[in-house]
Amino acid sequence: MKLFNLIGAIALLTATSVFAVQPVDINTADANMLATSITGIGPSKAQAIVAYRSKNGPFQSIADLAKVKGIGSKTVIKNQKNLKIGSTGKP
Repeated sequence: MKLFNLIGAIALLTATSVFAVQPVDINTADANMLATSITGIGPSKAQAIVAYRSKNGPFQSIADLAKVKGIGSKTVIKNQKNLKIGSTGKP
């Protein structure tokens, strides 16, 4: 019985991981999605991303995220695999 519980738990974790790994489009995500999806970004920095995007237009690359005040290149590098630009996932 313990073996079946263990197998079930592993299957559930695997299924959850598959869905949780979807990259976030930094040009379309709202502040709440950005805050919950980008490690090191809280609500105020997420709102700064949205404000920057509104003022300057869409990001051309994920690296451009570091142009937002308060977001450094280390944060961008740490999160780059979980971020995308449009449907292409351009880095």
